[in-house]
Amino acid sequence: MSNNISFSCGYAAIIGSPNAGKSTLLNRLLNHKLSIVTPKPQTTRKKITGIYHDDRCQIIFLDTPGIMAPMQKLHESMLKTTRTTLREADVIVAMIPGSKKAGPFDLGFTDMLFAKWLKNPAKPVVAVLNKADILTGEEREKALRTIRGRWNPEKVLAISALLGTGVSDLVEALIPFLPLENPLYPEDVLSTAPERFFVSEIIREKIFLQYGQEIPYATEVVIDEFKEQHRSDPSKKDMIRCSIIVERDSQKQILISKKGTALKKLGMAARKDIEELLDRPVFLELFVKVRPDWRKRNVMLKSFGY
Repeated sequence: MSNNISFSCGYAAIIGSPNAGKSTLLNRLLNHKLSIVTPKPQTTRKKITGIYHDDRCQIIFLDTPGIMAPMQKLHESMLKTTRTTLREADVIVAMIPGSKKAGPFDLGFTDMLFAKWLKNPAKPVVAVLNKADILTGEEREKALRTIRGRWNPEKVLAISALLGTGVSDLVEALIPFLPLENPLYPEDVLSTAPERFFVSEIIREKIFLQYGQEIPYATEVVIDEFKEQHRSDPSKKDMIRCSIIVERDSQKQILISKKGTALKKLGMAARKDIEELLDRPVFLELFVKVRPDWRKRNVMLKSFGY
């Protein structure tokens, strides 16, 4: 493979609104649940690297937090991550979600996406109309013509990340923009992030799915201890201790609930997915801690890796 001049490798940043389907696309491309996905927007907070492999190319996809109007320092940090990721990329995948509400897609957001976010990096852009399955054929063609004529990206595609329609065409469209002739990672590597990161993301996903209103957005998950005991004794479970950070005592009470039933339910759901991820049994212990206004405090955000 390394001597094949037709092989291509490079970085592709996935960018778009919080509801564009970026994480769903990454998971579909890798045929593996790497990014957490929930019905709520703004689930992704940090850059997630996913590595796609086939005989012709290796594409290092960079899933980014959704672009939004920042309301606090956490959002500002998330947007900074997205800007930095754009500079790292060789090609940008601009996700534009299809819509039935006001035309086939959000014209105002897409205008802002191309004018403010995709102009300065001066990188090749492949525009992707996602959720195209909810549009009629006429709506889909009209949307593609509008995107092509108004913003003139290098390529325009219609896909459904959820169903997998058109995803192979996206890979094909990205290959010409990949500058390297050799892969950067072995074929069995799906991501550069450590196991600890994905464990914390699984717990966050379960919080998003189990709790409503502001609870998921006011929550951060910190891995306090990750002891891989199976390495020294295969009969032992790995020990994982995590702190769930919230901003108020009332949020802590909701997370735990009377007699701790909600927290126990959360732990059981998370442990199941963590064991599937790690392919080994774990002992998971969760604690809830209050850190007032952590989303607004730079010191706290930095300590949480933002």
